Amino acid sequence: MVETKAKVTAIDPVWSRICDEARAAVRDEPLLGGLIHSGVLHHGSLERSLAYRFSLKLASGEMSEQILREIADEAYGADPDLAQAARADLVAVFERDPACHRFLQPLLFFKGFQALQSYRVAHWLWRQGRRDMAYFVQMRTSEMFGVDIHPAARIGRGVMIDHAHSIVIGETAVVGNNVSMLHSVTLGGTGKEEEDRHPKICDGVLIGAGAKVLGNIRIGANSRIAAGSVVLQDVPCCKTVAGVPARIVGDAGCDQPSVSMDQRLKDLDCGG
Repeated sequence: MVETKAKVTAIDPVWSRICDEARAAVRDEPLLGGLIHSGVLHHGSLERSLAYRFSLKLASGEMSEQILREIADEAYGADPDLAQAARADLVAVFERDPACHRFLQPLLFFKGFQALQSYRVAHWLWRQGRRDMAYFVQMRTSEMFGVDIHPAARIGRGVMIDHAHSIVIGETAVVGNNVSMLHSVTLGGTGKEEEDRHPKICDGVLIGAGAKVLGNIRIGANSRIAAGSVVLQDVPCCKTVAGVPARIVGDAGCDQPSVSMDQRLKDLDCGG
């Protein structure tokens, strides 16, 4: 048994840590024992736990938990990248969110993480040509979590959506790796055009709360968008933009703004 556990830990330290934290949480708060056992400890892998949480949260009178569980199990079985992306997202939340103290928290309690994993299943369905089912998952994700991500959008790994309420990401949007965004962010279009019409967010970008990035524009790697800004033009790499409409107000201030999560503008030249 000891040898087997050591091998599992070597293969998947993220899942091993989640299980350790889950057992500690049950000891500390026995009233959550049923939730934690059914959501975590009953399962043999992160993939199975994610599929369970997906089906539990999105089930409704229109679609049973059993059917959704079968869809999620199929997705995770067919595409290992889904669970690897989930691991990267989970670590990103733990490292960047000061309110996150355990890996267990995003899996059980943080709707930004849960909504992002639901999107990932919807995107898998979209790529399989199962468009109507992908739209159903999008609808239920929006209803349950207040996060509306089109299943055709492309989102990288290590993404943190903090608080997540009222996030909107459009059909042709692209979000790179290691991006962080806060609540009420919109990655939207500017009209009724049907072609490529949504923003392209490069790696390492930090998008502040309430920011609107509109149109087929490029936000360069490791840039920052200040809270409440409306971005209508391309942003170069490693810059900070702010305002309505947004303009460059300085450099990004660090190599990885999406990791440091520093949104202060006080050291920047914000003069006219």
